Amino acid sequence: MKTITSQLLGIFQHRVSTRNVRMLRLYLLVFVGMVGAYTGIFHWLMAEENQKHSWFTGLYWTLSTMSTLGYGDVSFTSDAGRAFSVLVLMSGMVFLLVMLPFTFIEFFYAPWMQAQEESRAPRRLKGEVSGHVIITNYTPVTAALIVRLRQYGVPYVLIVREVPEALKFHDEGINVIVGEPDFPDVYERARIDTAAMVTATSTDTMNTNIAFTVRQLATTIPIVTTASDVNSMDVLQFAGASHVIRLSNLMGQWLARRTIGGDAEAHVIGTFDELQIAEATAAGTPLVGKRIGQTNLREMVGVSVVGVWDRGQFTAATSRTEINSTTVLVLAGSQDQLSAYDAMFCIYHRATAPVIIIGGGRVGRATGRALEQREVDFKIVERRPERIRDEMEEKYVLGNASDIEVLESAGIREAPAVIITSHEDDVNIYLTIYCRKLRPDIEIISRCTQERNVNTMHRAGADFVMSNASMGANIMFNLLRSGDLLMLAEGLDLFRVDIPARLVGKPIKATSIREETGCTIVALSIDGKMIANPEPDHVLEADTTMVLIGTAEAESEFLNKYPGKNNASVTTSS
Repeated sequence: MKTITSQLLGIFQHRVSTRNVRMLRLYLLVFVGMVGAYTGIFHWLMAEENQKHSWFTGLYWTLSTMSTLGYGDVSFTSDAGRAFSVLVLMSGMVFLLVMLPFTFIEFFYAPWMQAQEESRAPRRLKGEVSGHVIITNYTPVTAALIVRLRQYGVPYVLIVREVPEALKFHDEGINVIVGEPDFPDVYERARIDTAAMVTATSTDTMNTNIAFTVRQLATTIPIVTTASDVNSMDVLQFAGASHVIRLSNLMGQWLARRTIGGDAEAHVIGTFDELQIAEATAAGTPLVGKRIGQTNLREMVGVSVVGVWDRGQFTAATSRTEINSTTVLVLAGSQDQLSAYDAMFCIYHRATAPVIIIGGGRVGRATGRALEQREVDFKIVERRPERIRDEMEEKYVLGNASDIEVLESAGIREAPAVIITSHEDDVNIYLTIYCRKLRPDIEIISRCTQERNVNTMHRAGADFVMSNASMGANIMFNLLRSGDLLMLAEGLDLFRVDIPARLVGKPIKATSIREETGCTIVALSIDGKMIANPEPDHVLEADTTMVLIGTAEAESEFLNKYPGKNNASVTTSS
């Protein structure tokens, strides 16, 4: 425990406290001057009344009157003396009963409490820690990353500039240390020599400073940064960043990948080694009206239906799951198996009308480029003329997307899908509701800035939603864990884990993983060989890795029920 002397020294070393001491000195000088002046006037008025008292008695009367004690053993008899007594009494009330407590609180108690709080703020990692992630600032992306790291038992520490903010995070259970993210000594206190990764998600210029600082201290540690401007990517890499993430570009690619485009082909949305995950709409195919068990897709083409989407809601598939016109099938299989599926169903529901992209900013343009690579036609609705690019001018429709005439000129009545790319969640929710009312059957895919608004957008009518926070966090986690996780959609993950010891020797159908956790085994990796869609009778063996699919809640349930081997924690200290 720190001594009172050291705490007082800490107070007076603080710049604000030093200023307060100067103010207190001035206060005391004024107070001494008032007492001296009142004592002198006391003796002069007493002499006028033919009373004689010692100077100590004059000081005694002044202080007792100013403090409102007023013993009455020494008093004036003249009106002038009594008027002076009232003046001393009133000034004493203001100066001693109001100013003195305020001065004590402002100059002593508050700085002492602040020093106490600052002493409680963690300054360094404590004990033997290794394999941790150093997070240099708190953003929606790193907030989602912290959730993911906790879920998998990966240690981390967050660097926070201000003490009050650090204490707030510390009280919420987040591992923090106080410091400037561009100061080398902060990373020494964060044990960079044993860390597994450093992340920087601030501005491009600040990220460059952080990357350069860290690289001078550790030449091999992975440094992951975000970048807003494409021109910053080279600078960040020159500064020392190992991986530079442009979320706007990746978001555009994801939005385009989720666009089924009105056809019945299987569109690959993720690859896990040899295993591919794809989505295919059931509308317009003979699958509508059947249960999954009646489709015989596994027997005919080898793919497995591991889940279904319906208006933004994912459900793990069972043999009794019904397929309707709004169902989107989530398929798992090899490239050959998915090609066989396409050969069977690509003749159905082929769309030719362009997809509508609302918003011509970075994300909207990236989405257009990704659709162009897929040879999917599109139109971009943009209300700001300066955003229209010459190389894609024929793809633009100038106007406000909330204007029905603008949307109709873009082809809203025939479009198979609309992609909403604004960075304002309120606008995206508004446009989602509007488009859903105009076209109840259209596919709506939306970008989301804040993770908390994902569910609201689904309720508004969006089929698929992706937030910047989840995307960035999962990319960083994959870089840390070498591809153990693949986010298929907001709240839906494909993840790889070792076979839990208590499941070794059991056939898949006897594990009850789906019933107990909501996750589904979609593949097994044995000696580096991927077995997609293993049979229910397949016996799980040791040294086998299984790939599962499930919602975020199902994934957490599985990890809680079958905890991993690398759970760890970080302790910080002052």
